[in-house]
Amino acid sequence: MALRAVRGATQLEVDEREHLLARVAELVTVMMEYNSLTTDDLVSIIFTATGDLHSDYPAYAARQMGLVDVPLICTRELEIEGGMPRVVRVLAHIDTELTRADVTHVYLHGAAALRRDLTHVRADP
Repeated sequence: MALRAVRGATQLEVDEREHLLARVAELVTVMMEYNSLTTDDLVSIIFTATGDLHSDYPAYAARQMGLVDVPLICTRELEIEGGMPRVVRVLAHIDTELTRADVTHVYLHGAAALRRDLTHVRADP
């Protein structure tokens, strides 16, 4: 078993609470599915949000999914001129048998454009 990290991001259409919670839950669910993870495999998750998102904490979506004993934290993404708006990013630390090359990073909706350089990624426009 090794400690690995899996990345992901999603873009929201609007900054509305239910939309944010749905998009983040979708992202975490797909990250777990594509990497064959259970909640016991999750060590911790860091969520970042761009400065234009204020409707709720992205980590709350994970709590609603039942991730109640996984350490979670939210922070603000850097505000870079020309950066993509309304984006939630995830960095999940996991215990897994997967090699680094086999970890699938997940980028959904508009965020799919963020990491076309990764060789092992699921990116849905």
